[in-house]
Amino acid sequence: MQFAPLYPIIYSILKPIFPNSLWSGDTSVPQIALTFDDGPHEQWTPQLLEVLDRYEIRASFFWLGSCVQRCPDLAKSVYERGHGIGLHGYDHRCFPLLSEAEFQQSLAKTQEAIAAACHLDLDFVQKYCRNVRPPNGVFTPKTLQKLNQWSYQPVMWSVVPEDWQRPGSAVVVSRVLKQVQNGSIVVLHDGYYGGQDVAQTTDLLLPQLIQQGYQLVTIDRIAQTMSSPDIL
Repeated sequence: MQFAPLYPIIYSILKPIFPNSLWSGDTSVPQIALTFDDGPHEQWTPQLLEVLDRYEIRASFFWLGSCVQRCPDLAKSVYERGHGIGLHGYDHRCFPLLSEAEFQQSLAKTQEAIAAACHLDLDFVQKYCRNVRPPNGVFTPKTLQKLNQWSYQPVMWSVVPEDWQRPGSAVVVSRVLKQVQNGSIVVLHDGYYGGQDVAQTTDLLLPQLIQQGYQLVTIDRIAQTMSSPDIL
């Protein structure tokens, strides 16, 4: 069963209830963040990078620590291109199902994997890699309370075209274009589920977004517009 039509409703309900999470950017600024979950994937992520390179677009990737460990050279390549890097947990287990110790360890192990793969100092990664997207978008108030306590930034979404169901690139693009607006955070996937189509989908989507006047930026840039609305 596909829930794509429900996500705009869910977003409108959850955003005001959990305002300390980043759901979208400033609606007066024509910027959009494309984000990709569940990677890096040895086959799908390189294809996606070719598309992003061609359009000179920087996106944001929310990584699984286990995937980073499997593809360290690929992770390093993504980082060196200047894309934003966030945490998606170590192995895609829903955060509310983890004990507090397991939850904290899932984030820490992912940071350690990123530091090793990208040849970065762990202290640097621990300081600057603080954006977290819960796997499957599942969280509880306690999940967010712990992330806040540990100084992480929960990053959610405003446009979810349900690409992991593989309805076809044209359908995914149509869903995005119907919902996208200034400040949108779009969720796509370059991992095991949905990654097969991500390069084609992105290749179809980017020129249409650019033609409509949107700038494609990283999550950090979207967050900056919230604190400094006049940034372009």
